[in-house]
Amino acid sequence: MSARVKSRPLITVADVPASASWYCALLEGESGHGGDEYEQILVDGEIVLQLHAIETEDWHGALRDTSFSVGNGVLIWFAIKDFEAAVERIHQLGATVDIEPVENPLARQMEVWLRDPDGYRVVLAGPSAYDAPN
Repeated sequence: MSARVKSRPLITVADVPASASWYCALLEGESGHGGDEYEQILVDGEIVLQLHAIETEDWHGALRDTSFSVGNGVLIWFAIKDFEAAVERIHQLGATVDIEPVENPLARQMEVWLRDPDGYRVVLAGPSAYDAPN
């Protein structure tokens, strides 16, 4: 990840603690904040995802118009080093899988596409032949 820019996507969810538990299990992450209205999912000490309760407006107002479908046109994409272990966690969670593990011929990486508890489309992608060596 660039030292100048870090992505910290935020999604609205119906049940912050339940979604946090799901994402922590999926990503082998941990809570960075805790609470019923807002949570941060940390992996290796870095925020990889923020969760916000749909009905909580706080100082900024509503974050989601509930008249539209959840995540229409948005994929929550995670690059995963141990793809096989991530697929096993997906099965342990009983997650709905849209696209079973398959090699993406354009990115030259394994991918699995699934749905989170709110219906957001999530992609876990293994290492790519195009990734720079560590």
